[in-house]
Amino acid sequence: MTTLVVGASGATGRLLVEQLLQRGEQVKAIVRTPGTFNEFITNNEDFSEIQASVHDLTHKEMQQYITGCDAVASCLGHQMSFRGVFGKPRLLVTDTVRRLCAAIQATHSEKPVKFVLMNTAGNSNRDLDEPISFAQKCVIGLLRLLVPPLSDNEKAADYLRTQIGQNNQTMEWTAVRPDSLQNESEVTEYTLHPSPTRSAIFNAGQTSRINVAHFMAELVTNGELWNQWKGQMPVIYNNKEE
Repeated sequence: MTTLVVGASGATGRLLVEQLLQRGEQVKAIVRTPGTFNEFITNNEDFSEIQASVHDLTHKEMQQYITGCDAVASCLGHQMSFRGVFGKPRLLVTDTVRRLCAAIQATHSEKPVKFVLMNTAGNSNRDLDEPISFAQKCVIGLLRLLVPPLSDNEKAADYLRTQIGQNNQTMEWTAVRPDSLQNESEVTEYTLHPSPTRSAIFNAGQTSRINVAHFMAELVTNGELWNQWKGQMPVIYNNKEE
């Protein structure tokens, strides 16, 4: 299998690339700056690096890179700096998801292409009646206005839910929702839930980036797990948080 990874040079993206290669998968990574990966990745014959800015690629170029891929994974996000949070492009993730989906559908693959989006537990799955307290609704509404990346994540997941939907013949999707991200060196036990089991604002859990990468890689490579979570927005917590 071949997976195209967008946002591959980020903190979680690099871990996802490594997880996929450890499983013997072929990986294509779109990165703006070359040379950001460790030796295991760069020396791996199953890895290829595409030097480009994803939002500068034309539709034809995007389609070319996706052709032959069984899966596409996005770990794209805004950098945690003033420019990254408040600068342009405001809809970096949403616009990229739209363009990736358009390119996937234009490839006319013989079987549905898997699309795995890294999202956030602060975003609700509006296909489900997820209970949210009035206080959390108020805070989320304020953050939506003041912190553009939250709105971007919401719109990206909503695009998959409403525009791609559950019965698309060319692609299937899953949006992975970690809570407060942490750096850990090894994969640990984690739990998966259809909806948050705690408040992302007032009682946030923890999710290590390497556990997110592990789960995303498992979704790509494990057909049974994919069938369990496709068309859904699973929430992932480190097991010690339960």
